[in-house]
Amino acid sequence: MSQHPQTYRFIWQGIEIEATYAPVRWGVIAHIQIESIQPPRAPLPITVTGYKSHYHPCGMVEANGGDLVAQIIAWLDEEATNPDWQAYAVKSRQGELF
Repeated sequence: MSQHPQTYRFIWQGIEIEATYAPVRWGVIAHIQIESIQPPRAPLPITVTGYKSHYHPCGMVEANGGDLVAQIIAWLDEEATNPDWQAYAVKSRQGELF
């Protein structure tokens, strides 16, 4: 397993996202950084700030098929079913008059 960070860019629901994955940090844990790039720091269902730092056991991404982008998209899609996110999404599409 490579210990070098890997960077990916992809679009989810019109938001450009950059994910940096370090399969091994400090020899004991893996790390993913997820950030909204365009629009900058746009909220996501997994973070209202547009930035998420997530640590998990080494090999977890690889054990689930190894496709980091697909796993992040699945995570976003799952969290997007949350009623709070759905209310935010509707509100942001409509805009506010007051």
